[in-house]
Amino acid sequence: MVLGFFGFGGLVYVSILLTNAIAILSEDRFLARIGWGSTPQSPSFGGAIDNTSVKARIVNLIASVRTLMRIPLIAINTTVIVYELILG
Repeated sequence: MVLGFFGFGGLVYVSILLTNAIAILSEDRFLARIGWGSTPQSPSFGGAIDNTSVKARIVNLIASVRTLMRIPLIAINTTVIVYELILG
């Protein structure tokens, strides 16, 4: 039902915009300031580092998207820009 309202093109645009938003997050300026940097926090009193928490998984996802999607996003963004310029 939602796909019929937005259409497939809208879903593609939203996914590209969200991927771009994740890819441009600056680790030094934004993520480290809110405590989501990729540097591991030292456990206090000999505790184990928790890699299964939701926060750790989100930080890992952000780092993976920034690493793996850098070159494909350039090509995808260029394709979308050319498509919009030609077909409007």
